[in-house]
Parts: sequence; C-alpha cells; structure tokens
Amino acid sequence: MSALWTRDDAVAATGGTSPRDWVASGVSIDTRSIAPGDLFVALSAARDGHDFVADALARGAAAALVSRVPEGVPADAPLLVVGDVLDGLRALGRAARARFAGRVVAVTGSVGKTGTKEMLRTALGAQGSVHAAEKSFNNHWGVPLTLARMAPDCDFAVFEVGMNAPGEIAPLAEMVRPHVAIITTVEAVHLAAFRNLAGIAREKASIVRGLEPGGAVVLNRDTPTYPVLLAAARRAGVRPIRFGATGRPEYRLTEVLVEGPVTCGAAVAGRRKFYYRLAAPGRHLAMNALGVLAAVEALGGDLGRAVIALGGWQVPEGRGARWRVSLGPGGIDGSITVIDESYNANPAAMAAAFEVFAAVRPEDGIGRVSRGRRIAFLGDMLELGPEEQRLHAGLAQVPALARISTVHCAGSRMRALYDALPGGQRGEWFADAEAMAAKVPRLVDAGDIVMVKGSNGSRVGQVVEALKRLGDARPADAVE
Repeated sequence: MSALWTRDDAVAATGGTSPRDWVASGVSIDTRSIAPGDLFVALSAARDGHDFVADALARGAAAALVSRVPEGVPADAPLLVVGDVLDGLRALGRAARARFAGRVVAVTGSVGKTGTKEMLRTALGAQGSVHAAEKSFNNHWGVPLTLARMAPDCDFAVFEVGMNAPGEIAPLAEMVRPHVAIITTVEAVHLAAFRNLAGIAREKASIVRGLEPGGAVVLNRDTPTYPVLLAAARRAGVRPIRFGATGRPEYRLTEVLVEGPVTCGAAVAGRRKFYYRLAAPGRHLAMNALGVLAAVEALGGDLGRAVIALGGWQVPEGRGARWRVSLGPGGIDGSITVIDESYNANPAAMAAAFEVFAAVRPEDGIGRVSRGRRIAFLGDMLELGPEEQRLHAGLAQVPALARISTVHCAGSRMRALYDALPGGQRGEWFADAEAMAAKVPRLVDAGDIVMVKGSNGSRVGQVVEALKRLGDARPADAVE
C-alpha cells in the first residue's frame, strides 16, 4: 500500500489533532465505495457523515476526518479531528496541490466539461501518468476531494470546475492553480442565477484568476460570448489560445465529417495541418477535441501522441454512451439501440444531441412496426430561470428534431415542448420520469433507435435503466 497521506502530513495540512498513527492510501466520502486504507471524510449533506464513521472504520478505513468524536466510536480510534470537515478537506486539497510537481489543467464551460475532461485524461495518458476528477466532481467538495486524492508523483492532473451561482468558480480555480484552463463554451445554463449570457461568461472567465504565472486560457472562438471571455483574459494578463472554425484562431477547425459512430476532424495550427478521429459522433465533440489538443500543447505535450490517443476515447456514461439491447432469448426478437444522454441537458446540449440522433439509422422490418423509428424520451431542463417555458418550447424549432419520429416528454417544464410539437411527432407526456419509465416496454420496438436526455435532476436515468432491462444490454461498441 503506497502512502497518500500519513498522519503527520494530514495534521500539518489541516491543523487538526490525531492521537494515533495511521497511513492512508486514498480518500473517500462514501462508505458504499470505500476501500481498505482510505481516509474517510465525514462530510455532511443530506445526512451527517459522522453517522457513518464507525461503518467506515469497520470496512477498513485507515482513519476518519471528523469535527467531533462520533457516538459509538472510541476516543482512541484513528480520527483526524478538525474544526470543520469541509474546511479540513479543502486544507488537504491545498496541501496536495502545493506538493504536486506536475502540470495541471482545469476545464469549465456550460456544456461539455466532463467529456472534455475525459478527453484530456485520454490524450495526456499518452504523455505520462494522469490524475483526473472522478465523474463530475466539480463543485465545492468535488474539487478539493479530487485534489486530496492526487498523488504527488503524477505527470499531469485534470480538473473540472463547475458552478451553480455567481462567485463559485474563482475560489475553486485558486485552489487548483492550473497551468492551463479551458472554457468549452458559454450557453443558456443556470439562467436562474444569472441575468444573461454575459453574466455567465464573466463567471466562467473567472477561472483565469487561479492560473499559475505564465499560464494560458484556451477559448472557444465560436461561442457568442467570446469577446467577454477574451476581455477577461486580457485584463488578467493571461495568454489566450483560441480554437474554432471562425475568425483566425490559433487552432482552426477546417472540416468535420460525421459518419455513423465516428467523427473525423481536420484542423490547422500555424503552418501545420493535422487530422484526428473520435469513436463517437458529433460536430460538437470535434470542436471540444480541438480545444483539448490546444491545451495538450500548451501543457508541453506532444500533439501527435494526443491525436492517436483520442481515437480510443470513450464517451462518459450518461453523455452519449450507446447500448445495444437484445430482445428475447439470445436476441431472437431483434434489438434496440439506446443512446444515454441522461446526465445533463440545456438548450444547446439538446440541439447537439438532436443533430447526432438524427444521423443514426434505425433498422426496418425486424419488429412489430415495419419501419424502425427514432424515439426520444426527454426530461426537464433545469436551472433555466424565468425563460424556462420559452426555452423548452423553442426546442420544437431545432431543425434536426424534424427527423425524430416520436418524442415522449416527462415533467412540467417539458410540457411546453410537448404542446409545441406537431401532432405526428407527439408521443406521450408523463408527470415525471418514473411514470415514463414504467411505460417504456410498450413504447419501443425492435429496430428502434432510442435517445434519453434530460437534466440529472429530472431523473431520466430511470428511463435508461428501464430500457436496458428489456433484454440483454451491452455497450454498442462491444457488440459491433
């Protein structure tokens, strides 16, 4: 077991007290996934983490970060006692960053943060060892947790930085202290907390306040709020690196070809022309990948190695991952393809998903319905503020939506889209995702291509699971 935190290092970092010696090989906040040797952090959210300390220690935790001795836990147990658990976790994160000698990159943006973070993990993995955030750990506890888990001898570290309200990004960026930051794009997300897109752009741009001296920010030249982002970079004295298809960015996308499950991009950087391939469909993915390649070079990495590595990148769960569900014993009744977009949704992400979905071909003549269909199951887009009804209804005007056979909607906000749909496309409306999931078996047929998309809070992941339970579900790339 390699030591990530010794008792003495953790005490020095947090200013806490710990009566017994211990060594931790990892850091965990969840007893359901804790590994022997982890330091358990007793955060309080829906429930008080102190209630789970005894269980964590019984499962082999090396120690627990607490603000008091929990009931039922001996006073001489391996506890690191601090004034506030979250502050203690932040202190560990800052100490981990201080001892880290590698190169650090941070990603923010309205859309595509997690996919871009995973692309960076893949591209940099061809250059050295990489530490990266788990899932979408991008908030006030996710960022310090990712830092606290960071081994000091990695070559690169990749962080995702998110926000729900003004003033949240800069403190996280100042904790991460990246050498390079990427802002993927700025869209109509979190409008409940911001007056307009310019306000969102200013908040995203505040990531530059955490950059290390001499750092660079990679900007999407095509996003409408690019002037706001560029102005923020210049005010901070930060070097901007642009990517996009318009204007004169340092990394210019010249061509995108989407064919089946593959996207190919052509780009120019200075006098160099290069090509890259992704095993996932979508022009937006080609654009994000170009930003990743720009960041890799800004970090001192090799472009050629990064291009080759990106060919093996996998779409994260809930963000376009595909499943082939075989129906009946041994697939005798055919199959359906499920596109899982259940983790996040906003108007821009919906439009991009519709475009990708419209290009996928269903199979005819193998089900009860003679022609295979494109069927969308859509849940509410959250945090859109006073304009939410208009923005939901406006999805009916997205050109690619016309190529979707049937649209089923769940949630009070998505009712606005349901009412705006042409009669021939209108499927069924459900009060919530649970009701929608219960009706899934009678709404799909062999040969259909099915997409599920909604904000994570709309819980449309239940619909994905209901679809997968219809038969033998396997990742589509494994089947093909």
